[in-house]
Amino acid sequence: MKNTNTDWRIPLVDTHAHIFLKSMPLINNPRHAPTYSHTVADYMAVLDQHGIKYGVIAAASPWGDYNDYTVQSVGKEPRLRGTVILHPGKRYDFKHMSANGILGVRLPFIGLPEVPDLTTPDYQKLLHQIADAGWHVHPHIDGKHLPALLTILERAGLNIVVDHLGRPAADEPVGSAGFRALVDSVKRGKSWIKVSCGYRLGPRAEEHFFGFMQELGPDRMFWASDCPFVGHEGQFPFADTIKWLTDRISDEAAGRKLLGTNARLFYGFPE
Repeated sequence: MKNTNTDWRIPLVDTHAHIFLKSMPLINNPRHAPTYSHTVADYMAVLDQHGIKYGVIAAASPWGDYNDYTVQSVGKEPRLRGTVILHPGKRYDFKHMSANGILGVRLPFIGLPEVPDLTTPDYQKLLHQIADAGWHVHPHIDGKHLPALLTILERAGLNIVVDHLGRPAADEPVGSAGFRALVDSVKRGKSWIKVSCGYRLGPRAEEHFFGFMQELGPDRMFWASDCPFVGHEGQFPFADTIKWLTDRISDEAAGRKLLGTNARLFYGFPE
């Protein structure tokens, strides 16, 4: 692959990456506990190395609602946007975060023994505050939970960006309840899908990607890297996340949408 933005296969926007410092406070019993830093400077160097113009920082569950480093870093770098983690029942300065490039809230529900009850008054208040700010929600959750979750989020008037191709399990083929719920939400104009983490999902990733393309086309999907591959460090070169997608699509118009145009418009990046 040539390192030039004249090649449509070079993505304009990476819609999912993490930055953090090893000194940042972890939550109790985190899914991952990195012993290294992946700084904003590290990430910007990766983008530059691969000819990528923009990036979106996804809040990561190990640090809970300690969003300080993300907000500060995104606020200083016009090539970035970001999401944060917020907890119900707490107060946050949405205006300050918006002014610093934050435009969404990640719901880190993957791996929890129970999905939180989003119908409680505190959660409903938080969801409506997110909607009032003009932000989206960014759920990271097992595909089997999508039917119930998407219904609640849509009722709150939210736009939704679903991680990692809907995170299908090995026993969830195309046509499963989670797949159908996500397709229907996209068709209602409420959801978008991140084409990411094929390396984590196994064969279901390709099956679901082709299933979404067949039912929906490319207009509401974004490519993402998942850099720095927390929990799988050193196993997947960054360039392979691009190649995963370009190996599966040959249409230039669709490729440009998936690798840049859709995300540039959604996240408000200039051309």
